[in-house]
Amino acid sequence: MSLLKEIMNFMATNTTIKFKLTFFLSLVFLSCTAQDIDPTKLRTEVVIENKVFKVWYNEVFEQPMKLVYSSTNRPKGVDRGSMDFHTEKNVHTSDKNDYYRNIYDKGHLAPAATFSDVYENLYITFSYLNCALQDQYLNRGEWRLLEEEERKWDDNENLTVTVELIFSDGHTILPTGGHVPTRMVKHIYFTKTGLYKCFDFPNEKPSKGWETFQVTHKHD
Repeated sequence: MSLLKEIMNFMATNTTIKFKLTFFLSLVFLSCTAQDIDPTKLRTEVVIENKVFKVWYNEVFEQPMKLVYSSTNRPKGVDRGSMDFHTEKNVHTSDKNDYYRNIYDKGHLAPAATFSDVYENLYITFSYLNCALQDQYLNRGEWRLLEEEERKWDDNENLTVTVELIFSDGHTILPTGGHVPTRMVKHIYFTKTGLYKCFDFPNEKPSKGWETFQVTHKHD
């Protein structure tokens, strides 16, 4: 009898050992899969444009570096329901493992609520291309409140919004490979009046209101 058959027979007669061995083999498989990624072939910039946003993505950091979207007065037509983030073919992005049991949310850059007019647009916002490792309190607090203001502002005129992720020297790198941005900067350009606003958020729990993060930056 082959060694493999002996192992299978032993597993069939011992449920506890079967569970432990299956778990161990799954870890080995995941480890081998991760090692199959050749780090020398990861790109520091991949530019992708779709119906919702244009993104400059860093596969080494597993994070977007810059993303641009247009905020317009779109009537809400669909709900997110149980929709969750999805990976993309041919681009090495972060994934759910980078967000497991830590302080970081899957932070939208182009907001889901802004593109809830039709299912296709909403689905696109749930791409990991549009997702950053964002402090949970920032994501659910002042960042979200600023997004709500954008949707009020775009009732009167369209906005062009550029989000930049800043990675300072010594920034956090997770065991899973994701790089954590130290700051998240949002440039908002009002296309009709030419008004420009810039908000610079440290990627941490805010201690003050979103208005206080407005800064004077030159708009590119």
